[in-house]
Amino acid sequence: MAGSNGPRVCIVGAGCSGFTMAKRLKDAGIEYDEYEVSDDIGGNWYFNNPNGMSSCYESLHIDTSKWRLAFEDYPVPNDWPDFPHHSQILQYFHDYVDHFGLRENMVFNTAVERCDDLPDGRWNVTLSTGEQREYDAVIVANGHHWDARRPEYPGEFDGHQIHSHDYRNPFEPYDYRGKKILIVGAGNSAMDISSEVAQRPIGDRVYLSMRHGVWVLPKYIDGRPADKVSLPAWMPTKVGRAAARRKIKKSIGKMETYGLPKPDHEPLDAHPSVSGEFLTRVGCGDIVPKGALDRLDGDGVVFADGTREVIDAIIWATGYNVSFPFLPQVDLTPGDDNTFPLFKRMVKPGRETLFFLGLAQPLPTLVNLAEQQSKFVVAALQGHYAFPSADDMAATIEADEREHMGHFYDSPRHRMQVDFTTYVADLHKETQRGADRLTPMR
Repeated sequence: MAGSNGPRVCIVGAGCSGFTMAKRLKDAGIEYDEYEVSDDIGGNWYFNNPNGMSSCYESLHIDTSKWRLAFEDYPVPNDWPDFPHHSQILQYFHDYVDHFGLRENMVFNTAVERCDDLPDGRWNVTLSTGEQREYDAVIVANGHHWDARRPEYPGEFDGHQIHSHDYRNPFEPYDYRGKKILIVGAGNSAMDISSEVAQRPIGDRVYLSMRHGVWVLPKYIDGRPADKVSLPAWMPTKVGRAAARRKIKKSIGKMETYGLPKPDHEPLDAHPSVSGEFLTRVGCGDIVPKGALDRLDGDGVVFADGTREVIDAIIWATGYNVSFPFLPQVDLTPGDDNTFPLFKRMVKPGRETLFFLGLAQPLPTLVNLAEQQSKFVVAALQGHYAFPSADDMAATIEADEREHMGHFYDSPRHRMQVDFTTYVADLHKETQRGADRLTPMR
């Protein structure tokens, strides 16, 4: 796949997925342009990003330990804590980009507004400047934590309400001190934010509404970051998962003993909620667990069990939609429940010149997922990899989703789950299979 002088590539976004892809393209000598709607790199980890798409709050520390988030060709600083602050991660990103000289191909304050089909799998890209440019391939790296999912409930609420995407700290843009606060959701943001606003000098009363009981995993087990030890890729997935479940249960006990609802699933059958503080806050009575929300009711809310609480503010920690506003094609529009099946979580069958990077919820690490995916993309762009047939791709998608997601309960947050170690090992094998398909059988 190439023009007269090799392929010309468009990268959408300059977060960690976009700039590690740029690094791989530069290494391979492939011509590319990288467009970023903001004024600098960093994406979701750029606190108060002027593009409005960052969900980073002021106290945020990453839930992945430094041992699991580093790029393979650029180690994290030795003096980092186990779980670095978002400002440290952003500086690390800047250092990476500057070290490898990636800024020269970045175009800031410029959005990709449309990607229209051209013959032979090429693309016409329309920019926010009004300019149109043609490319042989497009790489989508716009992230999936920016389009906030806001649920609808009967009734009206008179108080303050925001999505966790817009939460920054307990004091502004809204002052939560002395307020009765409801957080809706049971993911990592809900754990972090509820733990922060539940501190006695801040919230007067903090409730957490959960539709499902969840397993809240600690950041440390046996005195070490819980994700530092990973199971080897050769170990059967079911065997490794069973061993991990036993260890988790032994380490943290039953959720009911903390006053939380009993989970209706086993540990690791949901994307983990990780917190080093939440269970303590619940145990201290600072956070009051509640069940599903039934309706809004003026100065309060009513829960499914019929109880009513007076509430001053609601924080909706209810996840995100997967969306690509610059892709008008119907077949490139994810379902309302975030269903968007892709070959190796990157390619839509029949559209082998369009690559989605970082569009997964990998366990346990996220930052260097795209770094591994970029190797596959470059192999395809250079003609060193041949895709299988559309039917084979569809069969592989189905098998992969059973492998990575079959044990999770049905939820929009589980549409993109992959086990990082298993996924990367298989991706390397598939890259080799694609190379073998280029060699005629004798």
